Amino acid sequence: MFKKIVNIVVLVPLGVILIALSVANRQSVTLSLNPFDPADSVLSVSAPFFLFLFLAVVLGLFLGAAVVWLSQGKYRRRARNEAHEALKWHREAEKHRSEAERLAQSSLPAPQN
Repeated sequence: MFKKIVNIVVLVPLGVILIALSVANRQSVTLSLNPFDPADSVLSVSAPFFLFLFLAVVLGLFLGAAVVWLSQGKYRRRARNEAHEALKWHREAEKHRSEAERLAQSSLPAPQN
């Protein structure tokens, strides 16, 4: 329920803002990738301005996520190594526990009736 309310409180205003931004910036602009000859049509793209804005935001999100993921690699590696180490020690403890139980059962005297 709380998640649904948060989604409504966040996503509805965000959607309204995005729609307003799209309507306000719908004129066509040309993005030229040739700095020496801007009139070159081979390296230019014409599209509505809001499309370029959205693409810039999406590209920024992906680049930011990639940088964070790469910067946290050492922590993921450490967690993976510690998980393997914990598993190794858990297996060792289980081996010693089963060996102790086996020794305890073999050293007990037979029950007398």
